[in-house]
Amino acid sequence: PMNISHEWLRALVPHELSPAQVRDILTSRVATVEDLVPLREDLAPIVIGRVVAASRHPDSDHLWVTKVDAGAGEPLDVICGAPNVRAGALYPFAPTGTVMPGGLKIEKRKIRGQWSNGMLCSARELGLGDNHEGILELSIDARPGTPFLAAVPAGDTRLVVDVLPNRPDLLSHLGIARELAAAIGGAASLTRFSDADASIHAAVSAEREGRAGSVAVRVEDPELAPRYMGAVVRGVKVAPSPEWLVARLQAVGVRSINNVVDATNYVLHEMGQPTHAFDLAKLGGGAVVVRAGRKGESLVTLDGTSRTLDERITVIADAARPHAVAGVMGGRESEVTEATTDLFVEVAIFDPRRTRAARRALGLSTDASYRFERSIDPALPPAALERVVSLIIALAGGRAEGVVDLGAAQKQRAPLVLRVARVRRVLGEAVPANDIRRSLEAIGFTVGTRPGTEMLAGEEELSVLPPSWRGDVVDEIDIVEEVARLIGYEKFPDDLRPARPSAVPDAPQWTLAARLREELVGLGLYEARPIPFVRGGEGDSHVRVLNPIAENEAFLRRDLLDSLARRAEYNLSRMQGDVRLFEIGNVFIPRKGALPTEEMRVAALVMGARRPVHFTESKPPAYDEWDAKALAERILRLVYPDARIELAPASGGVLWAVLVAGRGVGRVSRVALDAPVWAAPAFGVEIAIGEVSSERVAQPGRNAYAATASAAQRRHPAYRPLPSTPAVELDLALLVPEDVPAAIVEEVLRRGAGDLLERVVLFDEYRGKGVESGTRSLAWRLTLRHPERTLRDKEIEGRRDKLLKTLEHELGIRQRTA
Repeated sequence: PMNISHEWLRALVPHELSPAQVRDILTSRVATVEDLVPLREDLAPIVIGRVVAASRHPDSDHLWVTKVDAGAGEPLDVICGAPNVRAGALYPFAPTGTVMPGGLKIEKRKIRGQWSNGMLCSARELGLGDNHEGILELSIDARPGTPFLAAVPAGDTRLVVDVLPNRPDLLSHLGIARELAAAIGGAASLTRFSDADASIHAAVSAEREGRAGSVAVRVEDPELAPRYMGAVVRGVKVAPSPEWLVARLQAVGVRSINNVVDATNYVLHEMGQPTHAFDLAKLGGGAVVVRAGRKGESLVTLDGTSRTLDERITVIADAARPHAVAGVMGGRESEVTEATTDLFVEVAIFDPRRTRAARRALGLSTDASYRFERSIDPALPPAALERVVSLIIALAGGRAEGVVDLGAAQKQRAPLVLRVARVRRVLGEAVPANDIRRSLEAIGFTVGTRPGTEMLAGEEELSVLPPSWRGDVVDEIDIVEEVARLIGYEKFPDDLRPARPSAVPDAPQWTLAARLREELVGLGLYEARPIPFVRGGEGDSHVRVLNPIAENEAFLRRDLLDSLARRAEYNLSRMQGDVRLFEIGNVFIPRKGALPTEEMRVAALVMGARRPVHFTESKPPAYDEWDAKALAERILRLVYPDARIELAPASGGVLWAVLVAGRGVGRVSRVALDAPVWAAPAFGVEIAIGEVSSERVAQPGRNAYAATASAAQRRHPAYRPLPSTPAVELDLALLVPEDVPAAIVEEVLRRGAGDLLERVVLFDEYRGKGVESGTRSLAWRLTLRHPERTLRDKEIEGRRDKLLKTLEHELGIRQRTA
């Protein structure tokens, strides 16, 4: 979430809206405001007091007797122990009866014989800082008696905004201010810091090397930092920050450190651009180098932790050693302290992927890394550098010596085309072109009318160039969404419109997947959707993920059964032994020198009872390999309806290899699980249904998905009258060689029986006495029927003899005799 100060927002966009009203506007049009947090209401009793006179206490060498004008008539006698109290200065004053933030109640009391009517307060006593060496002197123009919160922007309301990953431009007060200004018809602008920016030199642009004054700056690889800017500022005086800056930072949850560091944090939260200031005297060799870390290097970061670096981490180094983890955190050795007089100020764009990798490797997340990971506006660095240097000079003095800009040449975006008619079709309401133009221009878009469409009312085409900070707008539909958001979703109808039939058919692969899903759910299986990441294997057997979400999920899977096996183990660990799962998803096969092959597959895993326990049986039957084989056949009939299918016996854990037109497309196997002893065996099916695999069995140039969809359409149920003639059943017991699959025999039987065949069923298998070695006895029952008359014995015998001759001729199969 992004913390937004209401008072800071008012400084950027003048308005009289309450925090609740701002919340409602932002939530309805920009991003959800999760919370409103009132700040520093405990300081409401504190007022501005002017010390009219100050003299030493007669009975103490460290106390002062002061007279304080608190705006309530006669000056009050107040005893003060601060060494910096002086007549004429303004300080926070707590009248008697005030309860301080720490719980102390201020009462009238005698101190060394003198009455004290209140207290002049230090920053620590007000909870505004750690300084307790003296009272907080205020450099403001305010009348005595003015409420402290009205004079110093410490009283505020924090808006906690939930910013989505595609809107990194909202991770700043300026980004939120732009959107608020567009909603209320105002304008967002930054305040100037006196004339400090007038002393900033124009940047010297270069590609990879340049100079900022006397400092040589080099980026070793542009991929590490597509843009890197730096400025040298000399003669600064590091000191505590003024009250307004401390209050601004505290309003967003940032602790004040000193005026220079606070300036960098201020610009980060104001503009969304992380910046960093190095103590120039601590950078050796007069050089700044952006490079990859080296194995064995280490760096003590600003939090005091020693961190080991490697090649994944981008660092900012001098000629000898690293001084910062780029985009994450600076180093302790070159931090800005009270002794610092010269600075090197950095403003850059670092590669989001490397920033993410560094953050994960170091276990270190910061405000800067959060923004770099989500991408920074490529045009922002020049304005941000000018802003931070101006603020440093305004707060700490000094002068800018030189500015360098490496990688300034940025790729220009091409305008997008927005059809006004498309807006009407998507939103259900016509939006005039001028309203579209006005809405988009309010948030920084450049909009023009494409030549030749000006006179086509309602059919105009607009040329729309998104601003540099809106990298998420890449297509016409993104602009339509912006139009709806800016005009207000409530302005568009919320009723359901009737669906319009489309001339574009559903994608064949999704039609096939839907049919498979329907079939498998109908068989009692449950769909699983595991993530496609696995631990991986040896060598190059798996595709490695560049930035894995976890070390044990660093590779893309290359089969589905492994994912289903992990789900089965999860169920077994919770005493669920009856598992029926399937998945339709992609696997990734690595290829040397090329992108991996992405292949769609269907897989199923079954184990345990086939059906729930019923009182009619003591124990329901369990799944076995034949159930898995039958499941594979059901899948294959859908995926490859016109192809020759064979399930060939295999060895090892694979029970049958699935062949289509002689080519392997899957397997039926026993699945090895890390299972308890009571668990039933698990069986799995995995079959390729993707375009790449299907092309192995389809005709050249024929889309396998489309072929399957076409076959499925031809198999729509059709009415057929009930038969009026009797069927004849023909049993054949055949001696089949062990190396001849039953599916091949069945194919010959179907072909030979011709159009009289209604059904063929394998009902018996036998090995043993009376059967030659190397063969087995398989028995089929063929159901034959003529649609118009009764079949005669001679016809049936003729068909049988013809089938037997064909089987012997093609496969060497003979009929088994008694």
